[in-house]
Amino acid sequence: MKKRYLILLLFIVAKFVLQYILINPEYELQRDEYLHLDQANHLAWGYLSVPPVSSWLAWLIKALGNSEFWVKFFPALLGAFTMVIVWKTIEELKGSLFALVLASLGLLFSVLLRINMLFQPNSMDILFWTLFFYILILYVNTEKIKWLYWGGLVFGIGILSKYNIAFLALGFAPALLMTKQRKIFANPHLYGAALLALIIILPNLLWQYNNGFPVIHHMKELADTQLVNVNRFDFFKSQLLFFIGVTFVILFGFYALLFYKPFEKLSFFFWGFVITIGLFVFFKAKNYYAIGLYPIYIAFGSVYLGHLLKNGWKRFLQPVCLLHPVILFIPMYNVSFPNKSPEFIASHPEIYSRFGDLRWEDGKDHALPQDFADMLGWKELAQKVDNEYASLSKTGNTLVLCDNYGQAGAINYYSTKGIKAVSFNADYINWFDLSKNYKNLIRVKDRPEDELQKTGAFFEHSKIVGFVDNKFAREKGTVVFSFEGAKIDIRKRLQDEMIKIRSR
Repeated sequence: MKKRYLILLLFIVAKFVLQYILINPEYELQRDEYLHLDQANHLAWGYLSVPPVSSWLAWLIKALGNSEFWVKFFPALLGAFTMVIVWKTIEELKGSLFALVLASLGLLFSVLLRINMLFQPNSMDILFWTLFFYILILYVNTEKIKWLYWGGLVFGIGILSKYNIAFLALGFAPALLMTKQRKIFANPHLYGAALLALIIILPNLLWQYNNGFPVIHHMKELADTQLVNVNRFDFFKSQLLFFIGVTFVILFGFYALLFYKPFEKLSFFFWGFVITIGLFVFFKAKNYYAIGLYPIYIAFGSVYLGHLLKNGWKRFLQPVCLLHPVILFIPMYNVSFPNKSPEFIASHPEIYSRFGDLRWEDGKDHALPQDFADMLGWKELAQKVDNEYASLSKTGNTLVLCDNYGQAGAINYYSTKGIKAVSFNADYINWFDLSKNYKNLIRVKDRPEDELQKTGAFFEHSKIVGFVDNKFAREKGTVVFSFEGAKIDIRKRLQDEMIKIRSR
């Protein structure tokens, strides 16, 4: 094995080790992960908020036993693949061993540790951005037709992973037109590759059409409820922090794309970055939507720095560059990951509050960062629902109806009774089994409200079973209601509520 590939293997091993040790065993999965895992039980060519590829991975995880080990394994694997692609890109750009190590350290000790911690489409999105850029470089360097078709294949699968990669096309098409590489548009095989991408995407487009294009509704809802609150200054600030250990490398990459002779044919990458970031800012996108841009620019910057620092006294700056991402990772390690117990974080708030990590979406400071609190209380909830379900199901079919997708997904993931909880929230609205006549209902609600009076009127018996008691959980106070002996066929009320929600 070549020395270079032995070093790459060490980075891959380090990647996997870090992804597992950065999560304290007291934490459970995060609420979004439960939804994506549950999609394995409802395979389709599309979902209300995401394309289908994450469900295929979820199906594989389920086939392997559905344990948390495999849930964490695949995001880590996708992150490792991203590192490998950047490595191969640097080799294609004739980079030195220093460039390879610098880029790998920059990727290893970066925001990707947070992204690759969770089973979400973001890890795939970043991988496919990076892979597409690598293929684009291969085409520019060789002008071999096969790379156009590989690009079409990767872009198509990228769309089926997360629609966000469409911004890549919107940003880089005009960038290519601005440089000599505009000649690509005169190549008929480009349109053959585009057709290949369309064929790959087509099943999802047909699913969207048959379901009234829910992605449009989702984007509108996202814009109205979340993107409207995006602060553009905070967006730019986040871009500097994502790969803080190698931000200087990215800046050197921008310079090299404009002035380094070997990169002359790749200058469109500079304009592509400017236009794509401009689009993200214009549409007030979430800051992490842009993360997929950066790995390839770390490759550019690392290759250029390897050239710049290869001779004379400048060689002594190489260790400084290599130590930079490692040193800056130390404060990140202490606050950015759920590697401390909830009790420790709650008793040392000053460490986290100085970075604003304790501030939640409600604008208030809490005991834990919101993301960490979103990884607690789920097993407790599932156990309480399981216990009541075991009792109620003896008297007839029992429906478990939750307020949000996190509750439904967590109950389905941890249940030992085969529960298939549903919700009017997210994709669960499409997963109701209305073929059964339900005699009992377990209602999981964010707050008690007047549920006993409102819903209890339709049942013989009603009671509160319990609450989520974990004081650190975001779900603290979630209530489990039990309703036994339905006086009516509750399916009609469920259908009416579904129609009402879908018509919004």
